[in-house]
Amino acid sequence: MSDSDLPYHSPNDTAPIIPCRGSGTSSSLRRISHGPAAFMHHLFRETSAFVWTGHGSAPTFLASVSITRVPEDRNGMMYSIVPLLVAAFLSSAEAEVRMTAVDTPNDGGGSITLRWIPLVQTEYAESVSVLGLYRRDGLGGERIGLAELALGDSAFIDEDVVNRQRYVYEIEAEFPSSTAILGTAEGTAATQWFRTDRSAVFVAVVVFTGLLLWFTYHARSGRRMFIRRIAGLEAVEEAVGRATEMGKPIMYIPGISSMDDVATIASIQILAQVAKKAGEYGTRLMVPNRDPIVMAVAQEIVKESYNQIGRPDLYNHDDIYYVTYSQFGYAAAVSGIMLRERPATNFLLGMFYAESLILSETGNTTGAIQIAGTDSDAQLPFFITSCDYTLIGEELYAASVYLSREPMLLGSLKAQDYAKALLLALTAIGVVLSIAGIPQFARAFH
Repeated sequence: MSDSDLPYHSPNDTAPIIPCRGSGTSSSLRRISHGPAAFMHHLFRETSAFVWTGHGSAPTFLASVSITRVPEDRNGMMYSIVPLLVAAFLSSAEAEVRMTAVDTPNDGGGSITLRWIPLVQTEYAESVSVLGLYRRDGLGGERIGLAELALGDSAFIDEDVVNRQRYVYEIEAEFPSSTAILGTAEGTAATQWFRTDRSAVFVAVVVFTGLLLWFTYHARSGRRMFIRRIAGLEAVEEAVGRATEMGKPIMYIPGISSMDDVATIASIQILAQVAKKAGEYGTRLMVPNRDPIVMAVAQEIVKESYNQIGRPDLYNHDDIYYVTYSQFGYAAAVSGIMLRERPATNFLLGMFYAESLILSETGNTTGAIQIAGTDSDAQLPFFITSCDYTLIGEELYAASVYLSREPMLLGSLKAQDYAKALLLALTAIGVVLSIAGIPQFARAFH
């Protein structure tokens, strides 16, 4: 058989074309029988073969393999079957190892995500001895190894890249007698300005901001807004009036926590309104404190409240004082003050712990009206059983708005109420649709 008798595929043939150069002393290939693959008939004295595959006139480079010459058999067949198997593998596995390199979504840049179909899913997996991932920059930089891959791997995140720089990635496999590049991909990293996986949060912020602006505008315009009646806050004026009639002081306990606790902040805001009421009636107000920072804030709040109602002469620096930082030392001292001074009204508003029952029971034995409130679930039962009125959870936060009716605070409170109602409605809809077998609505909020 002459060189001209070798089979070639025409450009219109759908089978992949695999040209190759190999080592050997003969200058012609007598016979090839490997399905659709055909080797070129010119063989040179070189140690490597370059294999690529494609359709028509657009071949795609795949790999380089080594070819070993063996003695001719009795039928005239020649050359080792090893390169033919590798070539067949490359020809048929191109779609199975096609890889992609894309910018990692929803990050700050500097990362490229690589994906490919696991090699373990192919019939050639047992022939691979080593599988490696390599990278070089698009400017022809040095080729570096990134990782040694397992046959079952299908993804890799390269977090050591520069934004807006092109990189070329290669998956290289080592066979017993050959090396092949199974796939290549190019990618570039970039910074994202918006996280698409948090779209629901963005929508929620926009909706809440709209509600806040809407209700604040109407509150400032003088429109009357409904706020649910809270019995404990309705009784504030009654409690202050009772102390005035009896000629006894009012004791206000702002909890035992520090100013970085939200319950303490809410309590200080309520203290401002109670001080105004006490100042209008000319009633003495006592505020014992466990934290020195809270004491300093309380002094300024009470002083400013008296100034706002035009009674700065009522302010007594000694009535807002520091007791001790010891938890139960504070409880014992305040209990002693209750028994000696016999205040007509006790306010226990803020963060409390184990001392809550000691304080509330002592105040109950003196016959005082007691209004308590905390966001600590563990202490609420003690206040409910030993106090006349109890603010539960968020009622403590809304108390300052309830008493002052300040437009900014009122608009914020109403916006929060409507936002909570909307969230409850969406939750109910999601539960119903999920039960009905339509989970897409709930997944939109993940």
